[in-house]
This record gives sequence, C-alpha cells and structure tokens, in this order.
Amino acid sequence: MTASPADVEPTGGVTELAPAKLNLDLRVLGRREDGFHELDSLVVFTDALADTVQAWPAGRIALEIVGDAPLAAALVAEIDDNLVLRAAHALAEHLGVRDGARLVLNKRIWVAAGLGGGSADAAAALRALCRLWGRAPSSEMMVRIAADLGSDVPVCLASTPALMTGRGETVEPMAGLPALPVVLVNPGAPVPTGPVFRGLRAYASARADGLPAEGDLPGVLAALACSENSLEIPAMELVPAIREVLHELCELPGCRLARMSGSGGTCFGLFADAGEAGRAAARLRAYRPEWRVAHGMTGASHMRMPG
Repeated sequence: MTASPADVEPTGGVTELAPAKLNLDLRVLGRREDGFHELDSLVVFTDALADTVQAWPAGRIALEIVGDAPLAAALVAEIDDNLVLRAAHALAEHLGVRDGARLVLNKRIWVAAGLGGGSADAAAALRALCRLWGRAPSSEMMVRIAADLGSDVPVCLASTPALMTGRGETVEPMAGLPALPVVLVNPGAPVPTGPVFRGLRAYASARADGLPAEGDLPGVLAALACSENSLEIPAMELVPAIREVLHELCELPGCRLARMSGSGGTCFGLFADAGEAGRAAARLRAYRPEWRVAHGMTGASHMRMPG
C-alpha cells in the first residue's frame, strides 16, 4: 500500500471529489422486463464520507488504490474489475481517445455499505478524465456511459440532490432541497445487494405527492416520514444488527428521521441542528466502538475536499 496523495489539485493532473450517496427513501416499484428493478428514490450526497479520484497523463490507463488501509486492500484484490477502470476504458472508447491516464483512488467511503461508493468513484473518474483529456461530451453521452456502468452512476455524475427513477438512469435535480446534518452508522457487516433484492416480499406504491417547497425542512422531514426504504426489511433479515442501529439512531436526542441507505447496511439519522448531530456521533462512538460512525452535512453547497 502506498502513501495517500494530498487531496489537492496535483501538478499536471486533476482531482475530483466522490461524496457518499444517501437514499433518503428508496421505493422499489417492481421488476422490469430487462431484469432491473423500477426505482423511485430521493438521493442526496454528503461530505461525511468522500473518496477522491486523481488523474495524471500517462501512456496507458492504470489504477492505484490508496487511503483507508482495510478498505483499499479489499478493493485492490479485485482491482481489474473496479468501476473506476471500467469507467475510464468506456469513456476512452466512446470518445475515441488513445491517451492513457494514471488514476489514483483515495478510498474513505465504506465498502458494500449502501453508500454508492463504487458508483461515486466511477462518476468522479468520468469527470476527471473529461478534464484531463480536454473533452466535453454531451450530457446524453455521459448518462449513457454512466448507466452502462451501474444504476447509481448517473445520479452520481452531478452529486447533487435529485429524484432518481427508472433503474437509475432518469435523474431530476432537486436544487431546493435543504441541507441537513446527518450521522452515518454502519454495524461493520457487508450487505450483498443481490440477496437483499431477492428477499423483497412486496413492492412499494408510487410516490403519491410531490416534495415540499424549497427550504421547507419540516415539510421535507414529514414527507420522508411517510415514505420508506423497501429494502430495509430484507436487509435486516440478512444482517439483524441493522435493526439495532436504527433503534439506537431513533433514540438519539434531536434525531428527526432514521433510515437505512440503499441496500444497506449503513443507516443514517437526520438532524435539524449540526451540533446535535456532532454530539450524537460522539455518543455512538463512545457507546458502540465496534460500529463505524461518521457525521457531516448533505447538499452540494457543503461539499469540501476532505482534509
């Protein structure tokens, strides 16, 4: 494992932030004829956990993974199938680019945790390589490439609040969604996506109402409280600790909503006050040291390069 590069714009290269994705809700509406599931999800991104992708000119496309040692080591073992590499080769093919790139993925987002880390990394690689190679492909081309890589990659291209539908390829920006303090908790057990989807016993109904007006935090929280993550129950059946995490989050002072993100097993608590979120995270770290805990803000306006 090599030392992590500084998370600043490297000399002769570029850096792109890959923030973790949170599904504030996730309605699985049914199975499509193409084998994918029809989704309806309100998605935000958070600076509580974020990877970075750096790219330098090179003779060929190559990837190095650094950062959090256990996370990086797990990905290095399967580096040839990493989404960052797949994204780079797909973009080069679509653009007819023969240039290479030295890519360095600095890993901080928990793996197999429902946070879209691989998808965020792929999207960051696409953005970084467009800058490095001096290309500006159409948004339609970028979405096509992203959708071929994975259902969460299109919404990660902009990494801003959005309503994600279809199998993930339809993304409607939700610029007026208020930023929210958030606490992330993961019990430490990876949750495989396939078995979670196969454990679904019933599909959700379509979203009945639109989202509240811009800046209406109480309205947003009320709308989310009436929604769901369809995958919570099958995920809890596979990893019972998720139920305990959700219970502990609900008991924290100031927590307005607790829910699982994606297919699990990371859960999040939303707070109205950043101080309450910070105190809640500290309490959980002290009380449950075996759990992974992080806290920060949602919303693109709060994204910063991690220090």
